[in-house]
Parts: sequence; C-alpha cells; structure tokens
Amino acid sequence: MRIALILEYDGSRYCGWQSQPQGCSIQDALEAALSAIAKEEIRIVTAGRTDTGVHALYQVVHFDTSARRPVNAWVRGVNALLPNDIAILWADEVSEEFHARYSALERCYQYLLLNKSTRPGIHHNKVGWHHLPLALEKMQLAGEILIGEHDFSAFRAAECQARSPVRTVTHFHISRRNSLIVFELSANGFLHHMVRNIIGCLIYIGKGKYPPEWMYELLINCNRSYAAPTFSATGLYLTNVKYDSRWRIPESYEVSGISTLFLNDQSHQKNISSISMDHFDKQSMA
Repeated sequence: MRIALILEYDGSRYCGWQSQPQGCSIQDALEAALSAIAKEEIRIVTAGRTDTGVHALYQVVHFDTSARRPVNAWVRGVNALLPNDIAILWADEVSEEFHARYSALERCYQYLLLNKSTRPGIHHNKVGWHHLPLALEKMQLAGEILIGEHDFSAFRAAECQARSPVRTVTHFHISRRNSLIVFELSANGFLHHMVRNIIGCLIYIGKGKYPPEWMYELLINCNRSYAAPTFSATGLYLTNVKYDSRWRIPESYEVSGISTLFLNDQSHQKNISSISMDHFDKQSMA
C-alpha cells in the first residue's frame, strides 16, 4: 500500500532534506520514525528536496509499506518518535499511481526578509536579513519579468542535477509589513538554489545596484556568474505543493498546523507563519 504524508519542519539544525551518511537530514529522521512504526525499512519520496536551513510548512512525501496501520499511527504515532522540530500534519492511503514528486503540478515558496538596520537575534534562523532600504516597487517589477516559461540557468547552482534549466514561474508577489518583507514565488518546479538566487538579485535591484530590467539580461545571458550571490537559506519556506484533485491531497489551507498565521484569501496558500509578525512590528517601533 502507498501512504502520503504532509509535514512541516524547522530546517535550522538539519543538513537539508536529502539523506546523508552522518544521518543529519530531515529524510533520515522521518524514515527512522516511520520504520519504527511500520516495523520494516521505509524509504520515502518527497515533493521537493529543501537545502540546509530551509523550512517547510507544507511538504508532501509518499512511501510504500506492507504494514497495515490506522491513519492515526502515521500521524500521532510517528510524531511521538520525531524530533520536536518535525511534525506530520496529515496522512492517508493513496493510489499507487500517486507520486509525491512527479504528480505535483506546482510548488510554492515564500521568503521572509527582515529589512532593518540591525540584524535579528531571536529569529536569526527564521528570516533573512538586509540592512539597507529596499524599493519594493522595483523588486516587484523585476520579479514579474520572471513570470512565464524561461531558461533559468542564471539562477541555477553549479551542482544542480536537473536535466533542463527551463521552468515556468506562475506567480510572484512582494508584500511588506513594517520591517518584514515577504516574497512569494510559485512555479511548476525550481532548480537547485533558484529561489535564493532570485532573492539575491531582487535585493541588488531593491537597493539600486541594478534597474529592474537587469532581470531581462540575466534571463537572456543564461550565465550564473552575471547574477547576484546566493542569498541566505534561513528565510526560505516551502509553503505549498499543488496536485490534481483526483489524488485527494488536502489543500494547504485545509491542513491545520499550529504555524498558520493567516491565509491569502486569493490563492488560499498557507502563509508564513511560525514567526509572529506582531513581534517584528514591535521591534520596528521600539
């Protein structure tokens, strides 16, 4: 039988999603807990592999097992064996044709950037930080240039293993609440470091180093060396993975995680969460 899970995690103390020999990854922790409940070795397939320090509010995995367990065992039972910074939010049996990665239609990320003169202390591993003022209007214009199907080689890590650099960005939006800036990006898929490289370029544009039209040049040149350095992983969150309704995978707004702060009424995407926006408001007014 095939089981699908939705989980959230704080990636701060892990060496990313993918299994490592030293066992320091989120995949390692989850497979160990699942194997203990199933009483057999479990190997999982994920919708997207997040890097070291990257978080997820809505990550989807599937695994095959011969163990018959009630759904509650795959949620509460596994959660009892997981570290406190990883939690299963939902589980159910799915069709054996469902594939967490290949059945996904769209993946959504958000990046939290603290934009103020002093660096964060309490939330240093939950947000990115830039000390200079940033022009949101220019960054929004630049980000909209990315919408559509493009060759994203300029935003691709050298070690990226994807066969093609072509991806289709379907949504881009920036919002601000006092000192906190939220970048939203959705696409049919993302290259290794693609979001963080885009954020780095947007910050260059926001602080006036380049005009918004620079994004056109990067897309045309397809040269990573022309773009900005890869930005910090700490503010990046996987917030949604979308599937065709026939797979019966709940929408992100249907999954009740304690990290939910508010919902985007237009897209119903789970928004950035585990950080209190009010906390940053108070900091900026202090």
